[in-house]
Amino acid sequence: MLSRRLAAMSCERQPPCVRLARPEDARAVAELHAGSWRRNYRGAYSDEFLDGDALEDRLTVWGKRLADGDPRRVTLLAERGCLIGFANTLLDDHASWGALLENLHVAERRRRTGVGSLLLTRTAEAALERRPGAGLYVWVLEQNTAAQAFYEARGGRRVERAAVTAPGGVASRLSGAPFKLRYAWADAGLLLRAP
Repeated sequence: MLSRRLAAMSCERQPPCVRLARPEDARAVAELHAGSWRRNYRGAYSDEFLDGDALEDRLTVWGKRLADGDPRRVTLLAERGCLIGFANTLLDDHASWGALLENLHVAERRRRTGVGSLLLTRTAEAALERRPGAGLYVWVLEQNTAAQAFYEARGGRRVERAAVTAPGGVASRLSGAPFKLRYAWADAGLLLRAP
């Protein structure tokens, strides 16, 4: 019993395995994504959408994204026995800002354990491998102050504010008229340096 508990504790100290997503990962990614939205996007997205169609919407999106084979898309999964986080990036997305970190979500029980930082670092590596000196940017909901603090602590600079686009282009999925903030790194290599 004690040796099993010690082995489990040792496993918890190991960094998660990070790998590229495959089409068969769509459901797990969609479930984690919808769950994260439900916890963090209330007030910006309507309760009706979050409590109803959010999972179905994410299943559709992730099914298409992971099956389409877009060479610009890099979706990384962090696992420790099961999916505990993911990052999805569009390389060479914008002429000025560089790669778009479109999604970065970590399972609630794994937040503040380094999973997000690991995924952000691996995302930067992918962007730089594609284009040395590449920039990186992410949009963050204005109400998501925890995500803003996370990106600021990793050197992200807030450079723009814009209206949020409704998921799937369906206006009723928004609650009011929320805003998002663009955080950017002129050189993704800044994320490879220890904070």
